[in-house]
Amino acid sequence: MTTVSGPGPFPGVEPLDAQLAVLDHLVDVPYGVAGLPFLVQLPQRGPGSDPVGRTACLLDELSTELGPHGWKLADRPGADERHAASALRDDLTALAVAAHGYAGPLTLTVLGPWSLTAQLYLARGDRVLTDAGAVRDVAASLASGLTQHLADVRAQVPGLGDVVVQLDEPLLAQVAAGVLPTFSGYSRIPAVAGPELVEGLQPVLDAVHAAGASSVVHVGQAWVGVAPAVLAGAQGVGLDVGAWDERTWETVARAVERGVTFWAGLPRAKVSQCAGPEVGTVADALTVPWKRVGLPVAGLRDVVVSTPAAPLPATTQDARDLLATLVRVAEAVAERSDA
Repeated sequence: MTTVSGPGPFPGVEPLDAQLAVLDHLVDVPYGVAGLPFLVQLPQRGPGSDPVGRTACLLDELSTELGPHGWKLADRPGADERHAASALRDDLTALAVAAHGYAGPLTLTVLGPWSLTAQLYLARGDRVLTDAGAVRDVAASLASGLTQHLADVRAQVPGLGDVVVQLDEPLLAQVAAGVLPTFSGYSRIPAVAGPELVEGLQPVLDAVHAAGASSVVHVGQAWVGVAPAVLAGAQGVGLDVGAWDERTWETVARAVERGVTFWAGLPRAKVSQCAGPEVGTVADALTVPWKRVGLPVAGLRDVVVSTPAAPLPATTQDARDLLATLVRVAEAVAERSDA
């Protein structure tokens, strides 16, 4: 069955309303489609609910705080870290209420180690990414913190099925290319070699698997991040797809042929006042290049259909509409897998 999920970020500031909306749309899905609800994130609540702050508060034995240029490592826990942890607890409480009695799968999203260290600063210095030792420390801390986070999620929903951890790595390609600016902006942080990219991902992925969860690394729009994710042991790889690009789809094909699940970040449907969302056009963005690159049509049953997190829908109703459209897209893809 073709699986449908969605981006973790959700509009609004009420976690229970958002979590109920997710479960409403992704639990009761059409025949041939499997729903994969997600733990919501509410970035509009402010610092601590943003991707960096939310992931940083999971770090084990490493403290963080807000600085002039964003989140940074700190000498001791402070109010910023406590605020982020409190927001996460609120989200887990909302999950426990909304998912009472639920026994299916769930996905939760955090920043991966490379995108985190590219945006997190040293306590007194540049980006963590500039310090190889600090990068290793943050990766190990994230691995340990994720283990506890998974335990906390399962404690809130005792009957939960498979939990999928999505590591978001939108900056992986920039880390590999050496194009990220230093703190001063006058130079660039040196490129990180492929083997090091793999080594940085491995401890986090290993911890996820050891905790009995599944893993996916989402690399945004850049195909160059797919290979390190696969070589590091990710069970799934996510990529935003749009116009046909031969190199991108050859990379996808190689990953799929290795048994890696493809998470397709599809463009959002254009909406016609007469016909509604153009579901078929969105499905085409996946199924047409899938066939063109020579992948078996039946393999579309194993794809996870989603959409990029940005831009954030304006309202909760917009987000509901987006999820409803994604379900219809997944249904169209599932139908084509039987052709």
